[in-house]
Amino acid sequence: MTDVDLDAEQYEKHREAGEILAQVRDEAADRVEVGASHLELAEWAEERIRELGGEPAFPMNISIDEEAAHATPAPDDDSTFGEELVNIDLGVSIDGWLADTAVTVDLTGEHDELTAASAEALEAAIETVEPGVETGEVGAAIEEVIEGYGFNPVVNLSGHGLGHYEQHTEPNIPNRAVAQSETLEVGDVVAIEPFATDGTGKVTEGAEEEIFALEHERNVRDRAARTALEQITEEFRTLPFATRWLDGPRPSMALRRLKSQSVVHGYPVLKEDEGKMVSQKEHTIIVTPDGCEVTTRSD
Repeated sequence: MTDVDLDAEQYEKHREAGEILAQVRDEAADRVEVGASHLELAEWAEERIRELGGEPAFPMNISIDEEAAHATPAPDDDSTFGEELVNIDLGVSIDGWLADTAVTVDLTGEHDELTAASAEALEAAIETVEPGVETGEVGAAIEEVIEGYGFNPVVNLSGHGLGHYEQHTEPNIPNRAVAQSETLEVGDVVAIEPFATDGTGKVTEGAEEEIFALEHERNVRDRAARTALEQITEEFRTLPFATRWLDGPRPSMALRRLKSQSVVHGYPVLKEDEGKMVSQKEHTIIVTPDGCEVTTRSD
């Protein structure tokens, strides 16, 4: 349920964020091709968001094959796309009011069914949304479609509410039927994001970590860490950011020190079993009296 009563101007900022995001998502997806640079795509998309009047709500996620979430290029990343399954996940902030979207690009030409499973599950989920619906019912719609394709939903990832400068808030939107859930209310702003996989349906944390967020603001002695913290609190607030976004000296070392003092926390890359594939599709919606409004739909 909503934590705050949003006024018309704030809803318009959610809508503006969604409009920008839909355009950048589609343009970025067109740039996903064999041989293209991960880092150049991420930097292009994030700058494109700024050109259109928004700010990135989090670093562009570029997840490959078994990766499901939290993968973003390092400052010196030289990775390029191969014949792979690619998930891109993007967010936009307008004065802290957010939109979140994702799409899968299949560069293998072999995973049409898996890609369709998450996309159709998202549409089925959106059709269930109206005031009074339990989030478990939304999850049941997702699960039914994905299992109908012969795949598994990723059950330990879920959709989520979007708050003011808060990327993940209540209500939680499961990717399967659950007995205990929350009731959607008029005004809720939520991201629904089905993940489909030919794996077990449970992701685990990898060793890579390039995305962080502020946890506790406190005094730090190290100069580089203090410089990084000043930028984090001023520019990103509580939203996730990437190592490559930091301007100060030795950003990786600064983040290690901030993390060791529990000033920031990291988001490890989440993965299915090696050799398995994950597809993803995501839209942001506003619950309305007669259903919902999708803010990230393309024209």
